[in-house]
Amino acid sequence: MVFAHRVFAHRWLALLPLLVTAPVLAGSTPEVQLCLQHLKPAERERAVKQLGPLEELPLYRIQLDADPLKREVRGKVQVELTVKGRTRSELFLRATPNASGRRVTLSEARFNGQPVALERPEPTLFRIRLEPPAEPGTVVRIEVALQASVPQGKKNAGSLLGAIGASGPAGDYGSFAASADFLSLVGVVPMMPPLNEDGQPWAGPSGIGDLALYEPSNVLGSIGVPAGWEVHATGEALGEVPGKDGRSRFSFAASLVRDFPVFVSRGYQKASTTVNGVTVESFFTAQDAAVGKRVLKYTASALSEFEQRLGPLPYRSFRVVEAPLSDGAGGMEFQGLITVGSSLYRGVTDPNSILAGVQGFEMFQELLKGMSAMGGAGMDGGPFAHLAKTLERTVEFTVAHEVGHQYFAGLVGSDPIQDPVADEALTQYAAVLYFEWAHGKPAAEVLKAEALVSAYHLYRMSGGEDGPAHRPTEQFSSSMEYGAIVYGKAPLMFDAARKLVGEDAFQRALRTYVDTYRYKWARVDGFTRELGKASPANARELARLQERWWEQTHGDEDLGKPSLGALMGGVDAAQLDKETLKLLEDFLGPMSP
Repeated sequence: MVFAHRVFAHRWLALLPLLVTAPVLAGSTPEVQLCLQHLKPAERERAVKQLGPLEELPLYRIQLDADPLKREVRGKVQVELTVKGRTRSELFLRATPNASGRRVTLSEARFNGQPVALERPEPTLFRIRLEPPAEPGTVVRIEVALQASVPQGKKNAGSLLGAIGASGPAGDYGSFAASADFLSLVGVVPMMPPLNEDGQPWAGPSGIGDLALYEPSNVLGSIGVPAGWEVHATGEALGEVPGKDGRSRFSFAASLVRDFPVFVSRGYQKASTTVNGVTVESFFTAQDAAVGKRVLKYTASALSEFEQRLGPLPYRSFRVVEAPLSDGAGGMEFQGLITVGSSLYRGVTDPNSILAGVQGFEMFQELLKGMSAMGGAGMDGGPFAHLAKTLERTVEFTVAHEVGHQYFAGLVGSDPIQDPVADEALTQYAAVLYFEWAHGKPAAEVLKAEALVSAYHLYRMSGGEDGPAHRPTEQFSSSMEYGAIVYGKAPLMFDAARKLVGEDAFQRALRTYVDTYRYKWARVDGFTRELGKASPANARELARLQERWWEQTHGDEDLGKPSLGALMGGVDAAQLDKETLKLLEDFLGPMSP
């Protein structure tokens, strides 16, 4: 059975270049069936009930060739879909790398095999006009040639603290960037954005927060790379086929995914395990092997806990890939695949590494030494020992957060640009819940103070002002503000709601929320409404809580006034000598009143 599967997969690999240019055939189910290998058997029936026939979902056929040394990607992308709802006179493709320049160029557009004009109304958006317009129920196909230039990764890609003090947008956090042994090609595959009621695309990335999210789709992808390089993507891995030119081609088949990330690495190692029938794979550099294996353990643990309480994830495979993220990003989420920043892997074993290249590095070292002398952070083996323990928790928390995104906004879709708080706040609180489920309430309380409350306090003590959490990403002035409000303050609304309705109602609403909106789109108040149904007597108060925490500015009142002592592990700032206190003030910047 295994041998037959491998032979069939390799046969498909050989045929992929033909599939990209094949004519449209109604009911091309063999390709869809290939994509459905990605799903657990029970998921197919569940998905059909939510979405209808899976062969009517958009089908992306992707053929790419990457040159890591030249930092170039070329290829073709074809999208086939059944028109639904109303007559379509235009289709859109979004290429998120173009938010920071003309990184991805599309050309040679065709509609049902005929050449058509390709317009670019926005930096990340391409429009193809359909002549004649496509009526509901018809199958259409668009295809484009693709050429991409991948920028060199930022120098602070290894620094977790690279975003501290940043006053402007962070860009894409290294999601589309090249380093010596790694290509991150997030967004290289242009995809069709969701449309609003007027038939216009949802807004694209603003430089802060997530990049985009799309309708559940089927994907067949084939990526060629030089010998010695390997491709990581979401989906069922169909195998590697050597080419006559010394290159290798890796292919994947994915179903019910809202994006298709592609990563190319050299010299990576792998560890794997199985959880509830899911093959979990961790990919990492040789120098980070020890942490990479612990990341695998954390991923398996998070998958197990979340599936037990939130319901099954749809995929047979799950991957976690070490990536040199930048601008303070700890990880990124995609359906069936997550990345974790190299800075976290290395920070655990060498806390100095996370500060490399950060302005004020020497100042921070002296600050920790001063705090150590007063009995705070830095005890138990030196000034960085406490930091190392905190970073280990941060690694596990980051993994739990990204796994939580498989539900929000993976299964339960929401607009990551206009309503980022809808998925980020709930995912952040789900990661706190994971710590409670896996390690007990005391551990969760420590993590909550460390990852949520302290993020808000640090921002306030650095001169930042409190603000509403529910607003588009473009309305946040920096990644630091975005993190403090959306990841720090906003998730604690769920903590207050949980205390109000009780444990049973809260857990029941979590599961119902996932089941109700599986593969669909939820409004920003979707979970609060489900929680109100689980606890009708508290429905009005729940709406008031969401308004208080997400629309208003009560952060100092609800989280406590920012405290140096809390940030320093309980050290009273009044006990610090003047020199250390001055270093702390210089590092944090102007203090808030």
